[in-house]
Amino acid sequence: MFKGQKLWKRAKRVIPGGNMLLSKRSEMFLPDKWPSYYSKAKGCRVWDLDGQELIDMSIMGIGTNLLGYGNEEVDSAVTKTVLAGNMSTLNCPEEVLLAERLVELHPWSDMARFARSGGEANSIAIRIARAATGRDKVAICGYHGWHDWYLATNLRNSSGLETHLLPGLEPKGVPKGLAGSVKPFDFNCFDQLEDIVSQNELAAVKMEVQRSNPPEKGFLEKVRDLCTKKGIVLIFDECTSGFRETFGGLHLKYGINPDMAMFGKALGNGYAISAVIGRRSVMEAAQSTFISSTFWTERIGPTAALKTLEIMEKIRSWEIITSTGLKLRKNWQQLADKHKIEIIHNGLPALAGFTIQGQDSLKYKTLITQEMLKHGYLAATSCYVSVAHTNKEIYPYLDLLDKIFELIAKCQNENSIDEYLKSPVCHSGFQRLN
Repeated sequence: MFKGQKLWKRAKRVIPGGNMLLSKRSEMFLPDKWPSYYSKAKGCRVWDLDGQELIDMSIMGIGTNLLGYGNEEVDSAVTKTVLAGNMSTLNCPEEVLLAERLVELHPWSDMARFARSGGEANSIAIRIARAATGRDKVAICGYHGWHDWYLATNLRNSSGLETHLLPGLEPKGVPKGLAGSVKPFDFNCFDQLEDIVSQNELAAVKMEVQRSNPPEKGFLEKVRDLCTKKGIVLIFDECTSGFRETFGGLHLKYGINPDMAMFGKALGNGYAISAVIGRRSVMEAAQSTFISSTFWTERIGPTAALKTLEIMEKIRSWEIITSTGLKLRKNWQQLADKHKIEIIHNGLPALAGFTIQGQDSLKYKTLITQEMLKHGYLAATSCYVSVAHTNKEIYPYLDLLDKIFELIAKCQNENSIDEYLKSPVCHSGFQRLN
């Protein structure tokens, strides 16, 4: 057992769930065999606690490092901020500059508020929308964090969030009084939203512009028109999708303007920063309710975001990562066709993923991770692309995937997948850990 695996066992004794983020649990990748911890990271490479160099063709810090790990320009700007002092009784000027920059990139918006995580930004947006409308109920479509308002979806319907990224989320600890306050609808199913609106006075419709599949023609337009007609605040959660295909929110690509939008993940290239932007008529309601936190005022996050935006614009990073993602998707399909494996693609090109069809889908995902790790890759069935991913990393990865697909085809023909697995099967959603 390597150092990282030993430390993960220790962690589960003193940290509920082992760590702070479900998506980074070892059980989500390769239970009992995943390296779990890193000593350093640079570009698209990480080094584990045993000093082994690993190429990250996986989720790149959960999509946070679009410019690659340890970008020198971003880190240099942050270092200067640290040396000058990260906190003070006074406010940092960078938050004003960042607000102006985000509003400039999204001309429909007028104002911005900042936090340090996507879940916080989502909760801020819901509070503001409720304050602005005087209404309580919300319709949601997508994944929007861990807070009470969101998990309340499952209080009356235990499977309400089943199709919204993470199955198995139980609303334990969420006040039962919130039951019925959040109504889920499926992406591209406008009739579901119409039905919700016909029966409820909504404060907001909160949704992702796209996660697995693109919006059908007219879907976003109809959502926008309905919200306008009923006085509902339309909120686009761009914490994941932002800056992946456009220099700003993905909604810019479709030409549909919300009333509010959130950004996170890629905004600070690994440093904690998230943003809520919106129309003045909605955002001003933040002053009529209490939204405040000490560490939303630290200086590192806005500093990192400003430099990240500067670099993104200079190199047109969204075009680079989209091109790389399309290349990966094309090659995945070619390999699948070669070995007669049925796969389904999902996600934006820069957040590309695939699923091997069949009842053993998770077993095949586990096998890919297992075999990739043997050859120095962190990889499974998705790749959150960064500008640090070049042909130097991609083509050897694809050569290895070719051999693994050949093994999977053999397993499918012989029904022999279990004999090749050296680890328990990875999890697909929330599960309590022993």
